[in-house]
Amino acid sequence: MGLPLAVRFSSPAARTGMFYATLFTSGAVSNPFLPIWLTERGIGEAEIGLINAAPILAMIVINLIVGRLADRASDWRSVIVIGSILAAIPPLFLFWPQGYLGIMIIWTLLIVPFQAISPVVDAAAYRMARRTGLDFGAIRVWGTIGFVVVTLLSGVILGWLGPIAFVPLLTAVSIVRALASLQLPLFRGSGDNLRPVHPIDAPINPLIAIRMAELWRPWFVLTLAGAALLHGSHMMQMGFGALIWAQAGLPGWIIGILWAVAPTAEIFAMVLFEPITKRFAARHLILIGCICGAIRWWGFALEPNVWVLVALQMLHLATVGLTFLGITNFIANWTSEDIAAEAQSFFVVLRQVVTVFALVGFGFLAQMFGAGAFYVAAIMSAIGAVLVLLSLMMMNPKAEKAA
Repeated sequence: MGLPLAVRFSSPAARTGMFYATLFTSGAVSNPFLPIWLTERGIGEAEIGLINAAPILAMIVINLIVGRLADRASDWRSVIVIGSILAAIPPLFLFWPQGYLGIMIIWTLLIVPFQAISPVVDAAAYRMARRTGLDFGAIRVWGTIGFVVVTLLSGVILGWLGPIAFVPLLTAVSIVRALASLQLPLFRGSGDNLRPVHPIDAPINPLIAIRMAELWRPWFVLTLAGAALLHGSHMMQMGFGALIWAQAGLPGWIIGILWAVAPTAEIFAMVLFEPITKRFAARHLILIGCICGAIRWWGFALEPNVWVLVALQMLHLATVGLTFLGITNFIANWTSEDIAAEAQSFFVVLRQVVTVFALVGFGFLAQMFGAGAFYVAAIMSAIGAVLVLLSLMMMNPKAEKAA
């Protein structure tokens, strides 16, 4: 017989999955509808780009510090809980009228804690899954499911009530995430549920980094840079996609569906995590993601009809889903658990540097060229593919699979 339902829901995997279901919900509300809400307040595309870039710029300074603190804490859980609670406070201040500068400050205070804990959550959950023989994809998929559900609900509610519902929705999901963090397990806990599946005295691959300075190997950094460029290319869609669609006359409920299609496709990548990562080297997954990114954004620049947009949004399976699996696996393969969160944060810092320039640049490009700015996003993805290819030439992927 299987375990009782209550036991299964109280397991470390289930509790982590429940938190993942809330982790990205603030993005599910803000990604499609923040530009529309800001436009209603008379803020232009260039300023929207700066508002989106400000918290990411702040995170470049503190992300590695948060990762280091998380690795040195008795458990990664404490940093995740503190960050979740801090992220729930700033949305309350958006209920009062704010100017451009006030919104930028509040938005920065809202996003910084969330961005700080995201790589820690991934590192903690992935290491727990790898150590205990759990399926990380089956845990992480709940983050995407939560994102899809909240995106659809937000599209319906905002289509019904208009932009006035944006701040209440954002506040609600932020508070729910903070409450969900309180039931997280101890990721470094002991007991039957968390016993190692590999001998602790197993030999360590000499190529695996045990210090942060060892991450600067060219083949390693090239892969991170390629994945960062691909992620940065998404900022045109994240920052201005919904606004461009709204200006083209698409109603809010269709915009919500278009946004939901992308993470729905991503779910398939998460569900198939184990067979995918066993069949393909991590860098091959990132390469596929970069190629699909170039195709996706080039198609967006052509301003196709809704059905073609749906098909292009389904490439999110590769541009985010496969790439996330690839980069998470890649970092875990080549770094020790002692620097797990800090190594994941190292990639996030690199990604954020690219993201800041992308958001600011796309703000001006979107203002000048509209959907034509997606051509630049396509070029960024193509350059990312070239960098990953160079990494593959420097280090044979068979060595990675062996690790």
